[in-house]
Amino acid sequence: MTKTIIIASGKGGTGKTSLAAGVGAALAKRGRKVLAIDGDSGLRNLDIVMGMSDRVVFSFADVAAGMIPLMEAAARHPSLEQLFLLTAPAEPLSPGAFTAEGMHRLAGQAMDAAFDYILIDGPAGLAEEFGAFAAEASEAIIVTCGGSGSLRGAERMARVLEDDGVPQVRLVVNRIRRRLIRRGAIGTVDDAMDATGLCLLGIVPEDEEVSVAAGNGVPVCSDKLRSAATAYRNIALRLEGEEVPLLRL
Repeated sequence: MTKTIIIASGKGGTGKTSLAAGVGAALAKRGRKVLAIDGDSGLRNLDIVMGMSDRVVFSFADVAAGMIPLMEAAARHPSLEQLFLLTAPAEPLSPGAFTAEGMHRLAGQAMDAAFDYILIDGPAGLAEEFGAFAAEASEAIIVTCGGSGSLRGAERMARVLEDDGVPQVRLVVNRIRRRLIRRGAIGTVDDAMDATGLCLLGIVPEDEEVSVAAGNGVPVCSDKLRSAATAYRNIALRLEGEEVPLLRL
């Protein structure tokens, strides 16, 4: 059974795309077949973070519209054979160009191709196509950085996803900086949980290796205990149903 997960945030700059790439890579390294979808039409960059800009041609909209089969459109990652990318259109979609029915057809092809996961790097905010993605999602991950604006957006997005009927919505607090928490510049993890009313899926520390890896177009890799790579692996394990302690920051 394919598990479809939409990764969302109320505003840009939360590290949502890096999280999608990192968790997708972690699941693929565990032998799971993963389809990563860039859902941000006109502002796509998941292909850049994954180092696959020269491999993508067709978009999720092409597959949803029946123009091309999924497995011809999806590009395989150069070093992780179980990880595939379906990019977003280069230009914003016209109204009604992407529907829940189209996304359902795409997901059906993913199930036929034996994908274990569809990870959707959702558009920031509430673009029109967001509803079509949410209609197919069995789970959602809300990403926040802990600042007041980010928390407000996360709380709003959580309510939207719940209203859309997504069965399970959980929170990731990303890019945590202990120094800023101690100075009161951003809230704690508990503050984020209280503000959104969501259960915590994971915490990710601020890690410059994320930017380095994204710039080089490779998966984040680190053996450090308190690294983003370790946090991504832990989140992947929790998505698999395993109990993993939170990182100590």
